[in-house]
Order: sequence, then C-alpha cells, then structure tokens
Amino acid sequence: MIAYILKSVGQAILVLVVVAALAFSMFRFIGDPVANMAGQEASQQDRRELAERLGLNDPVPIQFARFLANAAFGEFGMSYRQGRKVSALIAERMPATVELAVLSALLATGFGTLLGVYTAIRRNSWGAHIVMGISLIGVSLPTFLIGIGLIYLFAVELKWLPSFGRGETVKLGWWTTGLLTPSGRASLIMPVLTLGFFQLTLIMRLVRAQMLETLRTDYVKFARARGLPESRIQFRHALRNTLVPVVTIAGLQLGSVIAFAIITESVFQWPGLGALFVQAVQFVDIPVMAAYLMFVAVVFVVVNLIVDLTYVLLDPRLKSSTAVVGGGK
Repeated sequence: MIAYILKSVGQAILVLVVVAALAFSMFRFIGDPVANMAGQEASQQDRRELAERLGLNDPVPIQFARFLANAAFGEFGMSYRQGRKVSALIAERMPATVELAVLSALLATGFGTLLGVYTAIRRNSWGAHIVMGISLIGVSLPTFLIGIGLIYLFAVELKWLPSFGRGETVKLGWWTTGLLTPSGRASLIMPVLTLGFFQLTLIMRLVRAQMLETLRTDYVKFARARGLPESRIQFRHALRNTLVPVVTIAGLQLGSVIAFAIITESVFQWPGLGALFVQAVQFVDIPVMAAYLMFVAVVFVVVNLIVDLTYVLLDPRLKSSTAVVGGGK
C-alpha cells in the first residue's frame, strides 16, 4: 500500500515538473519580458539592468531551477499588463473559480450517479426515457450555447436570475464567497448549471451503462438466487462494482471542470481565473498564463492522485495486489 502511494506521488511530481518545463519555455520563446516591462521609451542601459535584475542573463538551467523554486511557493513574478504580483492576482481570482468548480463537480457527481442508477434500475419507465432524452442535450450542445440559453430564459424572459457577475460577496479572511448572500447564491445558479450539465450527463450515462452490465453478471444472478433483497443487490453489490471504472472517467472529467470554466466565466462575466487567463492571452501576459497552466496541472494531478487512492478503497483486489508486489520486492 505504501509503495503504491509513493509510486503515485512520484508520477504526480514528474508530471508537474514536465508542465513546469512547458510553462518555463513560455518565458523563453514567447514575447520579450524586458520589452513588455520596460516599455518602448526605455534606454538600452535600462533594458540591460532590468534583464540583470530578472536573471535573464543566467544560464537556462539556473533560470529553470529558480522558476521551479519560485513556483513551489506560488511565485510567478509580476504581471506584464497590471504590474502586480501574479500570486496576488491568482489569490484574488481563485475563490470565484474554486467555488464555481466545486459546486459544479458536486452537482455532476451527485445527480449524475443518482440518475445513472435510476435509469439503469428503471430502464423501461417513462421517467428513465425522459431523463435519457434530456441527457442528449448536455452531450450534444456546447457549453456556451447552454449558458446563453439559460441567460435568455431565466434572466431576459423570466427575470428570475442575474445574467452576469458574482453578486455580493463576503470576505472570510483572504477568501471571498457568494454563498452567504442572496445575490451571490442567485448569481451562482446559472453558471453552476452550465458548467456542471455536460459532466452530469456524461457521468449519468456512464453509470447507467456500467450498472446495466454489472446487473447481468453471474454473481448478481447468484445473489438473487440466494434470495437477497433487491435493494441490497443493487446498492451494496452492483453499485460498488460499478463505481470502480466510473471513478476514472469521473475524476478526469471533474478535473477538466477548471478548463471548461474558461468558457463559462466568459459567458457570465464571472470574475475568476478563466477570465483572467483570457485577458492574459489577449495581452500576451506570460507570467499569468504560466501561473494558470501550473494551477490547472496541479488540479489535474491532485484529482488523479485521489482517484488512484480511491481505487484501493473501492476494489480490495488492488489492495491485496499491492501488498503482494510490496512483499515480492
């Protein structure tokens, strides 16, 4: 078990180093940081002094080592466009994105699993057919079109919800949240539905397919022959074995929520990291782009690490196999 955890952590660190190398290459090959920070009116002497202060005259391996050390503490230099520390900009925008992503992930995982189980158990009912029909919308339509449709219906026509912004927020230390105010909660509804709808339908259809396959296995038939209650067979035996392959896809999809947040934040003018990244691309703000790339990589790596460890909890065979491998070594 310990060897399995150490192996997963080692792979996660290797992935982060590779992504850090890609982020570092952005500083080397995209734009000129000296020209962006010094401006057009700076003299050659000013440019040389700035390059020396930024460490751009050092060998590339030393610059990369410095970049890794700073990135480990969340430091990515100064924003070319705003002239502020990138870490301050990330800390300022992160609560909005994390709040939106976490709520969307909970919506997708919870309702996706419940609806997947329901449509598998009651697969011939009218309710299951209606749910499967609605799920085609989430799979087929792009995220931005779903967001625009929700804005038109609930903000323009019905005037129930705000069409953009985060609403009123409350500060809890350095963290800001809109969950504690009525306008903040109202502003979250449409972005959360937009961001989570595709993930929800995907998880639901995956759970349904795996559940139907599991219900046809021999051990489920044997459990029925023994006279076990149907609810116990469905939720204790079938559902647990269904979740093993589902965890992989669900983990990857929930990790991609951060990436999909760029589109959702643009549609609803949500003041999060996605909107910050779009502005950084428009103005070639390399430090902000590199910081966002590292942030997304960390999210994916952490989610996949949690998925790997969840395997062992869901499938005891993996626990025993890792024990055998550890004992063999």
